[in-house]
Amino acid sequence: MTAGRVERDEVTAVRPVVRVGAPTERRNPHSVDLDLMSTRDVLAVINEADRRVPAAVAAVLDEIAETVDLAVAALRGGRRVHYFGAGTSGRLGVLDAAELAPTFNSPRHWFCAHLAGGPEAMWRAVEDAEDDERGGAAEAAKCVRAGDLVVGLAASGRTPYVLGALAASRSQGAGTVLLCANPEAEAAASVDVFIGVDTGPEVVTGSTRMKAGTAQKLVLNTFSTAVMVRLGRVYSNLMIDMVATNAKLRGRMISILMEATGCAEEVCAVALREADGDLKTALVSLVSGAEVPAARAALARAADQVRGALALLAS
Repeated sequence: MTAGRVERDEVTAVRPVVRVGAPTERRNPHSVDLDLMSTRDVLAVINEADRRVPAAVAAVLDEIAETVDLAVAALRGGRRVHYFGAGTSGRLGVLDAAELAPTFNSPRHWFCAHLAGGPEAMWRAVEDAEDDERGGAAEAAKCVRAGDLVVGLAASGRTPYVLGALAASRSQGAGTVLLCANPEAEAAASVDVFIGVDTGPEVVTGSTRMKAGTAQKLVLNTFSTAVMVRLGRVYSNLMIDMVATNAKLRGRMISILMEATGCAEEVCAVALREADGDLKTALVSLVSGAEVPAARAALARAADQVRGALALLAS
């Protein structure tokens, strides 16, 4: 036996081994001959499996709604929302948090993503990072405060880094949520809200970047978008808190004003210019008929909420 082989065997011998019993680790009976199928049939099997995901997410909408309400209360109270995850789950948390500021102009500190293994883990697997329960707890103890909301992301529902973060967050007085693809996860009893999405076995056994990951992406998109709606960053179904950083987005602002008010493009462009590029102010001015200074003042009195500002100007 070579020295290298001895070294590898010794390392393996001292590392813990865990057999995970989550549904995502079971074999999918519809894909047992996956490697013998034609390319078209492989794609068809994957696509058919993916069709299960939206229905599985629909089954947990009540739990997602409860999570939205907790997040809105936390943010209105000056607190934050945290995502803690490892691997694919953690990367999806980073992605969701990163997209909110450019989409809704939300303060960057509102949603904070914590990834086991740190930023380097976005690009490659960091060995044993997800098994570091103390690391998750330490990260939460450092960043989480009473009144925050902490969402743990773990396909199996048992990732030690995530469970450590949730336990520490709970002791800090934060609200806790666990989002996973294991409806029978033992950790369900230890969080305020449990979102167990039943996506079943993966087409490639244990590859939770597939259905489980898709479900987590759908839940996170649904959750964070609903939070932004509840916080008044959407008027009707239009993004009204966006920042125009390029020509396309400047054009979108004009389009939004046209859709929301029914005014001509030239009128909307003038209103936006008079409002110094502030979409909400231009919108309130056009809908209410008020001058820009009055629209801006009404928004200030209404905590920057368009519906509230319009109600004030109509009273």
